[in-house]
Amino acid sequence: MKSINVTVILLAVFILTVSPYLQAGNWLGFAVSLSDDDQEMPDIDGSLIVFQQLVEGDWDIYAAEISDPQNPLVLAVAAFTNDQTAPAVSGSIVVWQDFVDTDFGIYGTDINDSDNVFTIADYEQDQADQVAPAIQGNTVVWADNYYGDWDIYAADISNTSAPVVFSVTPFTGDQTSADVFGTNVVWQDVGTSPEDTILYLTDISNTASLVHNIIADFPGEQSSAAISGNQVVWDDSYSGTWGAYVADITLADRPAESAITNPLSQAQNVDIDGHIIVYQDDRNGNWDIFAYNTSTGQEYVVVDHPADQTNPAVSGNIVVWQDSRDDALNIYAAILDGPLMALCTEKPAGDINSDCMVDMTDMALFAQSWLQCNLQPEGACWQ
Repeated sequence: MKSINVTVILLAVFILTVSPYLQAGNWLGFAVSLSDDDQEMPDIDGSLIVFQQLVEGDWDIYAAEISDPQNPLVLAVAAFTNDQTAPAVSGSIVVWQDFVDTDFGIYGTDINDSDNVFTIADYEQDQADQVAPAIQGNTVVWADNYYGDWDIYAADISNTSAPVVFSVTPFTGDQTSADVFGTNVVWQDVGTSPEDTILYLTDISNTASLVHNIIADFPGEQSSAAISGNQVVWDDSYSGTWGAYVADITLADRPAESAITNPLSQAQNVDIDGHIIVYQDDRNGNWDIFAYNTSTGQEYVVVDHPADQTNPAVSGNIVVWQDSRDDALNIYAAILDGPLMALCTEKPAGDINSDCMVDMTDMALFAQSWLQCNLQPEGACWQ
């Protein structure tokens, strides 16, 4: 009887059944508020989307409630003179950067009472900028150049009439691109070389004694970080092209980092909520939106359209982005469903590739090391 090479057979099955990414998604999406005016920079929390829209020559902040995707409820949040840009949302609170007089400040409102706009940080006549806000719960973070270089500041807005502002990064050099979840703030340290930056995590639970940890310090640039729960994602130029990376920060002083995109294409503008990561990727010749399920390890396409889809954001099973398929840039959304959204409740024993299943792929991986023995001396093997 001829012998059968089990390893070769199983590896062949592995090659045939695993593709670079899954095509099954491609939800195409729907326009949130189709307009002839450009719409950019979307953010989302739950079913509430915020974005900036160019109206009569300046940028204003708009919101769309899409609980009923067929009939989104769209309203103006901040439509003042000059520019209101870079919106972010948590619950019913929307924050943005607002150009007032000579510089940018950080402002906010509750969309249930959008006439009541409150100031978070805008130091009168200082000609310094406060920009790029992010919000989660009652905490807002932003970049501030009040002292001549860029630093990260935060505010507790539990009392919107008297926000409690404090410094997160009292360091030299520039600290930018902040995001927040709970008491953790992630940010980019530019230092003296924008091409070789470091990604940090700061625990702000005790503002009198802040704890800073390095999340990623690879050669190249780590930027545009986002955080959800115990996972941080960011754009990274380590491989020579921009890619999406993720780190488990359960142990903040020993994060476990890994790349989630292929270095043969560019991936940027990463965002995360729960176990779903989204980003724009140019592997198909233009910018499309992709997603990665950290629970199953599956990557899949959200929208693959000949036009460019960029700047995605995600909340739960809803992904939003800015889309160039129309005459102007418009905000589109897709509601993800099906097996690709699966959440792993507990990884079974024997799950080698961490996709929450024990299948032929795991058998193929196991077969690669079949009868391997690293005991010393070698004579101790197979006794």
